[in-house]
Amino acid sequence: MHKLSKQILGGLTVVTISAVMATGALGHGDVQPQPVDTTGLDELGEEWKTVNPYGTNKLAIEIGSGAYNQNCARCHGLGGKSGGLAPDLRFLETDEEGEEWYVERVRNGFIQNGATKMPPFEGLLSQEALWAIRSYIDSLPED
Repeated sequence: MHKLSKQILGGLTVVTISAVMATGALGHGDVQPQPVDTTGLDELGEEWKTVNPYGTNKLAIEIGSGAYNQNCARCHGLGGKSGGLAPDLRFLETDEEGEEWYVERVRNGFIQNGATKMPPFEGLLSQEALWAIRSYIDSLPED
């Protein structure tokens, strides 16, 4: 449902339109994850990997770049440069601990004080897509 309102400010009529969801507020609104074509990447199977299987694979980074921009940038910022809403991913640890944190967050999401800070992506994006995103993140400069 959309709500239209008019206000007169200093002799000017200002019209604002706001969208109101009938079902209530969701953690990230009604934004739907965008599909990711992982053609050309090795299939990873059902069991989740604990270390990025693609590493610096150029195709994975290219696929991950598009997937990141469509699914992650709205919160984590273009090029991983967060404006404060979510962690700045340019500084995500690249060791085993960083991989563990990444897998936990992308699979299960994150809720803090009852608010969804990050939705879970398991079942929405494939393991291949999520590791491609990780490859892209790891390729980002820290500047």
